[in-house]
Amino acid sequence: MTDLSTTATAPPASALRTAVLDDAHVGDIRGALGTIKLDDTAPRRGLSAKLKTLLAIVGPGLIVMVGDNDAGAFGTYSQAGQNYGTSLLWTLLLLIPVLYVNQEMVLRLGAVTGVGHARLILERFGKFWGAFSVIDLFLLNALTIVTEFIGITLAVGYLGLPKAPSVLLAAAIVVVAASTGSFRRFERTAILLCAGSLLLIPVYFIAHPSTGRMAHDFVVPGMPHGSQLSDVMLLIIAIVGTTVAPWQLFFQQSYVIDKRITPRFMRYEKADLWLGIVIVVIGAAAMMGFCAAAFGGHGEFGHFTDSGHVAAGLEKYAGKTAGVLFAVALLDASVIGACAVSLSTAYAIGDVMGLKHSLHRGIKGAKGFYAVFAGLILTAAIIVIIPGSPLGLLTEGVQTLAGVLLPSASVFLLLLCNDRTVLGPWVNGRAMNAFTSIVVAVLVTLSVILTAAVLFPGITSTAILDTMAVCGVAGILALGYAETRRRRKGWALAGPVDRMDKENWRMPPLDQLPQPVISTGRKVGLAALRTYLLAAMILVIVRIVQLALGH
Repeated sequence: MTDLSTTATAPPASALRTAVLDDAHVGDIRGALGTIKLDDTAPRRGLSAKLKTLLAIVGPGLIVMVGDNDAGAFGTYSQAGQNYGTSLLWTLLLLIPVLYVNQEMVLRLGAVTGVGHARLILERFGKFWGAFSVIDLFLLNALTIVTEFIGITLAVGYLGLPKAPSVLLAAAIVVVAASTGSFRRFERTAILLCAGSLLLIPVYFIAHPSTGRMAHDFVVPGMPHGSQLSDVMLLIIAIVGTTVAPWQLFFQQSYVIDKRITPRFMRYEKADLWLGIVIVVIGAAAMMGFCAAAFGGHGEFGHFTDSGHVAAGLEKYAGKTAGVLFAVALLDASVIGACAVSLSTAYAIGDVMGLKHSLHRGIKGAKGFYAVFAGLILTAAIIVIIPGSPLGLLTEGVQTLAGVLLPSASVFLLLLCNDRTVLGPWVNGRAMNAFTSIVVAVLVTLSVILTAAVLFPGITSTAILDTMAVCGVAGILALGYAETRRRRKGWALAGPVDRMDKENWRMPPLDQLPQPVISTGRKVGLAALRTYLLAAMILVIVRIVQLALGH
């Protein structure tokens, strides 16, 4: 453990009134690998000082990214490798900038504002969207946690362990790890679990896929030969949905706040994020690679079922060690995924309802926060061990709802990062806005395709391409209308942003923020988004219920 307590000449941050809602979010940074004192404002000169600072900051980006390679991701990446070889590896390369841009914006919001994502949406866009963001996050996360425990059952089933006791033990471990009242203790446990994800690397070398083919398919986009475009497109959407999930945005922002990271450590937190992205991409690529190598040329190729069968197949074609390592990595990923997803919900509810919500507090100091966290974990564990639960349907439902809801999360993220009242000198630049707008447009298109595929399971490749074309034309027309209206009204583009002394700028308290002015165009856009989300959610849920009832 390192200690970076250096005498400061500037006044302590605690002397400045900010928007931070829980006073436990202000104080020393007590990370898993080091400490930075609250009054330590000395510049970091020299490699040793910078490395110690990085070690103290590491955690939020690493945990959110590795937590993204959870049980659902194991199933999705394994399916891609088993059904299509390494032909879809290029999707991971395209997702790297998407991952970074989304998570960089939320870590910026967390460090600068000190307020969670759901609360900012409530304050800047009104009660409807604030309630909607929390309710849909709660429902989606609750289902996601069930899929994490499904992953646990698949892992322990392969390892020959009893299902019910193993699931309940895993639930107890997750609850205890987060409920000690020590942020540092939790983060050390989480980083240890992150290290467990590296077990996928030896599986890769045991299966020894072709390095040349892997490198080619990673950088050269292509589609699997002889496959239905509709099936491939839906799998690509699943890859996007499992790699860029709504819970990540809420977790990363709140965890940065809980760790007490401020804007002056932004560069180190970005390095932490890149570390997490590298690890998550290596893990995803490894799964595609060793599944392609193990199942290629065998009867199971193209007939994916679940991660439990992947472990059995790896044992059959690559040896017992490969199967065991994969199952242990799946168990590890499911545990850290359950922990991170549950925390994102507890943080959001605590933020919106004004509850104490910090891992620095013990159970007595944050009863509501820990009640939500433990309640989600235990409920999911019980659902999984109930005989006859439609576990496969729940897994598919989670992926579908995540894909449907992701565009709304990205839209509000983009709007918040252009709110100068909220981010001041930290608002997005034009390049960031242009790229993020393209990402949002793609996510909306994928969401529409996914919704259509759920309602019409026999959707054809032509219908998917037509949907993409319609969404593209609609997007161009919307941009053209907005620009025409701006010029007609004589509205000037936003002026340059003064970014001087931005390391010391924090958002003022919420009660000091002026009410946001929402243009007519934005109101229409938000109303259209609201209508689409409500309709899509209702239709998807109805379809899932119909499938559950066997209709």
